[in-house]
Amino acid sequence: MGEHSGEGTGELTEEQAGLMLAGMNEAVRAGEEARRQRTALIALLTGLGWTQERIARLADMSQPAVSKHVAKSRANGLSYPMDLSPEQSDVPWLEGRLWALAETVSDILGGAARCTRHTEALARGRKHFTPETVDELRRLVEEDLRLHRDALPTEFRSLYDRIGRALDVPPKTAPVPAAAQPSVRRVLAHRIQRDLLAGPA
Repeated sequence: MGEHSGEGTGELTEEQAGLMLAGMNEAVRAGEEARRQRTALIALLTGLGWTQERIARLADMSQPAVSKHVAKSRANGLSYPMDLSPEQSDVPWLEGRLWALAETVSDILGGAARCTRHTEALARGRKHFTPETVDELRRLVEEDLRLHRDALPTEFRSLYDRIGRALDVPPKTAPVPAAAQPSVRRVLAHRIQRDLLAGPA
């Protein structure tokens, strides 16, 4: 694992997009919400200037299927581009960053992590992001950071504290960007934060 940075380029890489789309392909069978997320993510990539051919390859979909998603997103008024810089303050983005931190803690600690079961339930759609489940995730991550401080990078605690403070008092000037589904904001923040925590290869 490399340096644990809180900063990024504000750009979405092909690897990041491929990982998100692959994860959504697995989750699509879980229901309509995952299908809506995939349509919105395809709309985001299209708005960022990605070709339908490139999206189809990453999503393991046919190009006509991608075209159908693009047409559906336009009909529903989804419009991008979107700011992808890591340090943003709307609640879905913060939840995605917390989720990424929890998963990274779980990866490092394995079965010893208190947050593992909760994090896996969120990832698999058995739990949904609500104020209650986010509060529970915060409690579990805080326990892991306290109980296993010697096994975890010190930067994790400062990242957790920044996310927690922002969730406790979200700025009034940080609404979810127009036409951006909260679930897509959450998934994007999760993927970007995961990569930042992993550091350079």
